[in-house]
Amino acid sequence: MLDSYGPWAVIAGGSEGVGAAFAHQLADAGINLVLIARKPGPLADTAAQVRAKGVEVRTLELDLLAPEALRTIRSVTDDLDVGLLIFNAGANSYGHEFVTGDLDRVREVIDLNITAQLALTHHFGARLKQRGRGGVLLVGSMAGYLGQAQISVYSAVKAFSRVFAEGLWLELREHGVDVLELVLGVTRTPAMARAGLNFDIPGLNVAEPDDVAREGLAHLAHGPVLVAGGNADAAVKRSGPDRAALALGAHEASKRLLPKA
Repeated sequence: MLDSYGPWAVIAGGSEGVGAAFAHQLADAGINLVLIARKPGPLADTAAQVRAKGVEVRTLELDLLAPEALRTIRSVTDDLDVGLLIFNAGANSYGHEFVTGDLDRVREVIDLNITAQLALTHHFGARLKQRGRGGVLLVGSMAGYLGQAQISVYSAVKAFSRVFAEGLWLELREHGVDVLELVLGVTRTPAMARAGLNFDIPGLNVAEPDDVAREGLAHLAHGPVLVAGGNADAAVKRSGPDRAALALGAHEASKRLLPKA
């Protein structure tokens, strides 16, 4: 890990859940960290925990939707030899019907999951290409395999991320840079808990942050897409040709996950 993706890694969304799991596992491998997140409390806690493992840590309390976000990130990373970018900042699914929802909130979903992701990937990807080694890991979602009511735009941006990762993988692989879209299913994260997901449904496949982060890092060199947490068969089923039947079936199943409004 240190030879391929060190000595520094940048984690956008690195304060809790899967992002924090990445931070701990990279610190265990001796990789220094730049952790970016909006919430100062969890950010400081995770930074202190991984710093205690003997690595250097820089933190940046930042909303990636801010106009000067990339410039701010560059101000704390331009002097570092960054070998890995992890983009894990895309949890704002905004659960409302599109035509009656707030268009500004919809734009936030697009800007965080597409615009901000592209900005960071463009900047750090160019640096990695120039240095001739490193990795880009984009955290995706099973939502990107099938359109869903209430989160239609979120599903669409996650589909974009997966296809983008495939193209980026083709562009960078000959330059020694690994690219992986790590597709998550239901994962026991603070963000999903705040959304009110019911993790206790019998038969529901719930993954743990440490496990999916470990899967992602272990398969980073084998991109472009890894469906984590034992969800590979579900991804195949969601890719079938009868889109109406698949969408309706997933819609009925999803009603069990969230509390009624």
